[in-house]
Amino acid sequence: MFRRLFLDHPKSVGESYTEHFGVASRFGMKMMWGGLRCWLHAFLPFLFKTAGSDTVSALHAELVTKRNAARAAQTQMATVEYVI
Repeated sequence: MFRRLFLDHPKSVGESYTEHFGVASRFGMKMMWGGLRCWLHAFLPFLFKTAGSDTVSALHAELVTKRNAARAAQTQMATVEYVI
């Protein structure tokens, strides 16, 4: 039960629980910062005109880069030929 709740998902994305905690926390803080700027934009439309889309784009690019790097590492490990 513990493994399923706390370890399976981090492992599925190539991270330990601690690494996943750090990455998810950092993403959450970035989302809250973007959300705060969007909220301020609602009241003061001349501020932070692109804050929401900038935040989403940056986080999406970071996730795609991380996924592609993980896939490339898995592919390389699967195709490496050992010569001794």
